[in-house]
Amino acid sequence: MKYRRFGRTELQMPVFSCGGMRYQHKWQDVDWGDVPKENQANLEATVHRAVELGINHIETARGYGSSEMQLGPVLKQLPREKIIVQTKVMPQPDAREFRTIFEKSMSYLQLDHVELLSMHGINNRQHLHDTLKKGGCLDEARKIQREGRARFIGFSTHATTDIILEAVESGEFDYINLHWYFVNDLNWRAIEAAHQHDMGVFIISPNDKGGKLYSPPQKLVNLCQPLTPMAFNDLYCLAKPQVHTLSIGAAKPSDFDAHLTALANYDVAAETIQSIEQRIRAEMDEILGADWCARWFQGLPHYVDVPGEVNIMEILRLWTYAKSLDLVDWGKMRYNLLGQGEHWFPGEHMGQADLNHLQAAITGSPFASRIPPILSEAHSMLFDAPKQRLSQT
Repeated sequence: MKYRRFGRTELQMPVFSCGGMRYQHKWQDVDWGDVPKENQANLEATVHRAVELGINHIETARGYGSSEMQLGPVLKQLPREKIIVQTKVMPQPDAREFRTIFEKSMSYLQLDHVELLSMHGINNRQHLHDTLKKGGCLDEARKIQREGRARFIGFSTHATTDIILEAVESGEFDYINLHWYFVNDLNWRAIEAAHQHDMGVFIISPNDKGGKLYSPPQKLVNLCQPLTPMAFNDLYCLAKPQVHTLSIGAAKPSDFDAHLTALANYDVAAETIQSIEQRIRAEMDEILGADWCARWFQGLPHYVDVPGEVNIMEILRLWTYAKSLDLVDWGKMRYNLLGQGEHWFPGEHMGQADLNHLQAAITGSPFASRIPPILSEAHSMLFDAPKQRLSQT
């Protein structure tokens, strides 16, 4: 395993983290008696496999159903001083409720402290306000920190880049969990800002949200040779020293194996991916035009400023990679979550949208005349049926 300094926390963070959102029994709290023995055995084996590989960062959240409860007895089997435990609690309007939820997390984890405590999902301006206001969740988290029960405070986010930047520039956080990978460069400014504040940078789900790379289309497989698409994406992220760790949401012990091949090229990551990235981008330029690929996002409004809150930016991003790289299954999954996952997947798709009402929202784009038919094509290509978040299933 390779390690990176996790910003000002000074923690030596493994470049892959063991994310705890896929191996648990349920996305809701359950009684211990309802957890199948085979599920708990698989979870235990997955965590032990991670630690054997040197992946000593175990990450979970109160919002991950039975994950914390099932992790508790497993963590007791590990050398406490050698593992980094992170949990996450959603911002609440009332800081007392934040404290209550945190206490429940700790009782499930059976720990007296965690290394990393996150505000789970600063996904809109209200969440940011609830966190930073006087007497808010951050003040409560600082009390928890002073009690010695959380060493460092950070946040996770699915927000638009402007809100992420506000949170980073507040200077209040030690680290950040956010989305950034080959098919989503939009948050790079936030990563650069986090680097300027010496924050740890954790990339959320680069394999699932980053293209469903555990089942990639054949076109992408061919373009990424001699690497797998997953190894390419790992190295694409890790070629940036501003990035410190990538979440692997393992569902079973063998899910780590595909990432180990990337480590063989870790010390030459940038050189290894250079020709592959050039090949992929040349293919995208050929199909969509170099100008579109370089500037498609310029001048686009955030969904909150669009009639009907149509998430034009996200729809065009999904279309761009689905159209050029055959990432249609991934595009469908993401597209059909729009409007279904509350603030975790904000904005709406084109199902109920009126193109005439959207014209004024895209006048700042260099592709204003091109975008309406693309939005229609994206809906035809990607609309399937409304999807639910995993936590809703």
